[in-house]
Order: sequence, then C-alpha cells, then structure tokens
Amino acid sequence: MKYTGIDHFLATAPTVLAKGPAAIVMAEDDVEVDTTLRHHIAAGFSPVLLLADDSIPLPAAIEAQIHRIRHDVHADNALMTGVNRLIEAAPGLWMYYGFNAEYLFHPFCETRNVREMLAFHTEERREAMLSYVVDLYAPDLNRHPNAVSLEGAQMDKSGYYALGRPDPANHNHPRERQLDFFGGLRWRFEEHIPAPRRKIDRIALFRAKPGLRLRPDFTFNDEEYNTYACPWHHNITTAIVSFRTAKALRTNAGSMFDIHTFQWHNSTEFQWHSQQLMNLGLMEPGQWF
Repeated sequence: MKYTGIDHFLATAPTVLAKGPAAIVMAEDDVEVDTTLRHHIAAGFSPVLLLADDSIPLPAAIEAQIHRIRHDVHADNALMTGVNRLIEAAPGLWMYYGFNAEYLFHPFCETRNVREMLAFHTEERREAMLSYVVDLYAPDLNRHPNAVSLEGAQMDKSGYYALGRPDPANHNHPRERQLDFFGGLRWRFEEHIPAPRRKIDRIALFRAKPGLRLRPDFTFNDEEYNTYACPWHHNITTAIVSFRTAKALRTNAGSMFDIHTFQWHNSTEFQWHSQQLMNLGLMEPGQWF
C-alpha cells in the first residue's frame, strides 16, 4: 500500500499497527532498499513501513508486502520526526527503526525470529534494546565507488571501545548502565565525522509508550531505555550491519577524494551470520541461550 504521508497512513490503515513488531526503514537514497526490506521481512517484522520519497524504485513483489509512506527524508531529523509520530499512534508496540543498506542481526537469528527474541526480552521486563552499528564496506572502491557491495563486504574485527556517558546532573559520575560506544569507520576517519555523530550505539528496538521521544542522537527521553542492561544481569543486544557511513564518506564532497580504500590490517570479510558478531563481542545473547 502507498500513502501520501504518515497522517494519511494512520487515518486509512489504523489496524496496521495493532500487533507488530514493526520495522520502520527510511530510504535516504535508492541503494539496497529492496534487500533491506527483504531482510527485515524475513526477520519476522510485520508490518514493515518504508519512509521514502516517490522516486525510490521497488520491485512489485516487495511493494506488495510493505506499507510505503511518502516522507521528506532530507528534512532535519527526518527519521526522528517519523518515528515519534508513529510512537504517538501505537503505544505498547515494539518497533525497530533504521535506514536503507542497514541490516539488523540478533543472536541466533538464523534459527530464531525477532518475535521470539522480543518475547523473551519482554519477560525480562525490558522495554528497549541496545544495538551496535557495525560498519560494512566494499573491499574494492574502484569496482564499487559508493562503497556498497553485499558480496565480499568487509568489517572491522577490532578497534571498538566504550566510554562512560556523562551525566549533566552529576559531573562526578557517568550515567548508570549507559555507555558511549565508538569504532569502525566513524573512529578511523573521525576527521570527516562531526563529534556528535561518532558514536555507534543506537537504541533501535523499543516499546512505544505515551510521551516517549526519540532524540537526534538515537537515544530516548526515558533514560532507562538508554541502558545496555538491567541492574541484575546482562541483557540481549543486537547489531546493525550498515553501509551508511561508508556510503556517506564516499559520496560527500568533503571526504570522497581523500579516501581510496577502507581496507586496513583489521579488516575481515563479514560472513552474514550472527555467530561472527557474537564472537567479536559486537552482540550479546544475555540469558537467552
């Protein structure tokens, strides 16, 4: 189905957000939009919502499985605006949000779907889940000038770290159970990345509730949503493998001429399997065995 905007979607399809979990994908361009949507449909999300302008092409088979909503994707904080409007309309619904050429992985996703994971997470009295955004990049930028290639995609196998997240209300102690995570291309090419955008953590899975708001730094106005674990043990975390940073570095005029390869001694081929991400410490199964 196609809708002229979020208000049109909510007015004409009010039952679509009745159950979930919902995936919200915002297409900033036409790169790998179809594979992104296929991935999240296969993961178990229903409904899948695409926020995009009318120029983005899609195969008819995919178009029939999603809800396509016209959205100004180039407006300031376009994703947050869309997500927050949907939060208002669907309290209690589990949601995921991300961009095109980004693929959510969760522990054991080859044999367990996202619905099973969120059911377990809910039983642990958690209403949000931390994701690490793991940069992917093409091995040969001459063959793939926009740095996007699913076949042979590379990732960094080390170079990730975390710092305590400052608490403006208490300068002597960081926020409880919150960390700022860094690494990947945003760390290696930080001279091209504004400081506020260098973090790789994102609260990408969450349960909507009245008054909840997604902020521009991918955290929420409820600080408990921003924690990586509950007070008594580790919880599940997920990973979003993403070409978004590589694509931006290769297409933005300020960086494209300075970068001839993303390969370095800690590059490794991404195997498109959750076990690799868990082995590298980029995803945590918590108590879910």
